Amino acid sequence: MGRDKIENEDLIRYGLPLDVWFHVDDLSSAHVYLRLPAGRSIDDIPTDTLEDCAQLVKANSIQGNKAASVDVVYTPWANLRKTAAMEVGQVGFKDQKQVRKVPAVKRVNDVVNRLNRSRREAFPNLAAEREAFEKEVRSAKKVELQTQRRAEKAAREAAQKEREQRSYSHLMQDDNMMTRAELGQKYKSVQELEDDFM
Repeated sequence: MGRDKIENEDLIRYGLPLDVWFHVDDLSSAHVYLRLPAGRSIDDIPTDTLEDCAQLVKANSIQGNKAASVDVVYTPWANLRKTAAMEVGQVGFKDQKQVRKVPAVKRVNDVVNRLNRSRREAFPNLAAEREAFEKEVRSAKKVELQTQRRAEKAAREAAQKEREQRSYSHLMQDDNMMTRAELGQKYKSVQELEDDFM
């Protein structure tokens, strides 16, 4: 969670594709990011985790915390759009269809107090985390590409081998052929040729 708009700006810039962004709809609030495990999507977020994130953004919004209820929006980090004309910490969306809404979130003090008790302050190097993530993705793609190339090469070699086995080119080789004159010199009679053939 960003503490202020400067931290929010860093979170916007260095987010990961695994992150889901939460914010109070149409009001100023903290940006809360939920990092999903690899292979999970925004649809896989458990309802209690969704409620925790919604409570965090409501509790950390000056206007939203005073309101009886607020709507909380969330979307994948990759759907955030930031332009130079926007204020610090402000974002838009690339695709409005990817934005989800938790309607009418009311403050639940038990949840907010539990989250505040378990709060841990950390100031990670977001740029380094992003670089490490991208490096890991690149190396995974490289391994996948190498595996795919090996499989394609093996398939090509197997197909070539099968074509060679079905081909008659190895039967009709010039070294194995004899002219009629050469056969006449080697064999004295047709009977001798047939005996040698068997």
